[in-house]
Amino acid sequence: RNAKIKKNTGIQRRGIMKDEYLKKQARWLSEGQIDRRQFIKAAIAAGLAVPSALTLATDVLAATPKKGGKFRMGSSYGSTTDALDAGTSENGMSQNIIYARGNHLTEVNNDGVLIPELSTGYEPSNGAKTWMFDLRQGVEFHNGKTMTADDVIATFNYHRDENSKSAAKGLLSAIKEIKKDGDNRIIFELDGGNADFPYIVSDYHIMIMPSVDGKIDDANSPVGTGGYIVESYEPGVRILMKRNPNYFKEGRAHFDEVEMITLSDTTARQNAIMNGDVDFIDNVDPKTVALLGRVPILDILKTTGTQHFTFPMRVNAAPFDNYDLRMALKYAIKRQELVDKILLGNGEAGNDVPVNASMPYFNTELPVHEFDAEKAAEHYKKSGHSGAIQLSVSDAAFPGAVDAAQLIAASAKEAGIEIELVREPSDGYWSNVWNKKPWCACYWGGRPTQDWMYSAAYTSDTEWNDTAWKDGESADKFNSLVLAARSETDEAMRKEQYWEAQRLLQDDGGAIVSMWASFIHAHNKTLAHDENVAANWLSDGAKVSERWWFA
Repeated sequence: RNAKIKKNTGIQRRGIMKDEYLKKQARWLSEGQIDRRQFIKAAIAAGLAVPSALTLATDVLAATPKKGGKFRMGSSYGSTTDALDAGTSENGMSQNIIYARGNHLTEVNNDGVLIPELSTGYEPSNGAKTWMFDLRQGVEFHNGKTMTADDVIATFNYHRDENSKSAAKGLLSAIKEIKKDGDNRIIFELDGGNADFPYIVSDYHIMIMPSVDGKIDDANSPVGTGGYIVESYEPGVRILMKRNPNYFKEGRAHFDEVEMITLSDTTARQNAIMNGDVDFIDNVDPKTVALLGRVPILDILKTTGTQHFTFPMRVNAAPFDNYDLRMALKYAIKRQELVDKILLGNGEAGNDVPVNASMPYFNTELPVHEFDAEKAAEHYKKSGHSGAIQLSVSDAAFPGAVDAAQLIAASAKEAGIEIELVREPSDGYWSNVWNKKPWCACYWGGRPTQDWMYSAAYTSDTEWNDTAWKDGESADKFNSLVLAARSETDEAMRKEQYWEAQRLLQDDGGAIVSMWASFIHAHNKTLAHDENVAANWLSDGAKVSERWWFA
């Protein structure tokens, strides 16, 4: 028995030594100290069969980032009204451009963790009313200028200016003062405590820009600190960028060139990836996932995060200024049918709050807004409305938005409500329709915290309040609760505040959050990426150009 134990122990020890040996050889291969042939010889000598050695070598090389190549991305977003001003960015194309050419004080990494980016660290004091950020030294803008505290202050003041049209203006409304402590330290003074402030400064609109005499001279300048330098830009068509040789991030921005192309049409986007005209596409239509999955050169990538598809009703415009009409429409939608037929099961039904179970302080006791023809008809009768209700829609909002609107019109008809669909042009949808027309289709990538989500789209001070729910007793109470929860340190009290905020928003607000949708992408198998892929936005957190490489 002792001999058997001794023998088994020896086998285990040899197995551990073999694993360590192979790991060392794999590290040398990934670092370029040995070539593929040498690695395979070493693996065979360690006892691996030839096929296994070949497979292991391929896997090691695929997981090793390499420089070079031209990355072509087909985006479902983009408009001729787009601009390089990060503050006015309103779609996924411009967001990807921002992350390719610029950086922020912090970022959410591909593991979903908030980390410093242009800062090296941050620290609160005074009950989270004061936040100190140490800046990364030696970072250069594309024009050769060294980034300093003056650039950071000027950037934030640009978004905070009283005449600013930046979508980040509301996010930053709590800042009372920004000052510097030397060239490489920034101090923010807030009007109240905010434990989530480091998340706020990672918002993609707040890309740090170069200043001139303490001000941002041109917010539409292509100059940033990012991994790629803009060479040419046609809004709503394409952008071409080249790698920044002085990028401060080690092991990022691997491609020689990056080309992002607007392909709003679902079929055009699908054909482009199948024909090899692009290497990566976002927003794959769930109906075509099976088809693309059968293409030998392609892989399908699905990530699940906080993306949700909405139909915002502007409460300052008739007939949506009527509570009962809004409630009638909320009960007139077959949400699971939308998930089944539009997302083909790649998501879950929404409940008219931009918060789901993946986020802190999710209210599990909210009433469920699901199709109820009787309740819908009852509220509709109380509203006193008659005639058709117009719903503006385009697939520019999200893949299948037109089909979703048709399903909503069909279910509403069962409750005696007539909905007239207005087909809007894809180009200019985000400038001419969304946040302007009384009722339309929309998508939100979501935010990791409730405060950030509300500050981006629901509080009274944000430019992106696409429901215009800003006035009235419920809206006032909601805004007060969001403000109070922001600085609340007692977990039980903060939960109570956020639960009540969700209840008010679901009941009185103008948002129809119809469904939560998985991100679906297709890419050429020659592309490789880290083991984890971010789900806070489409396209690996909108940083596919920085994080991926050609294997």
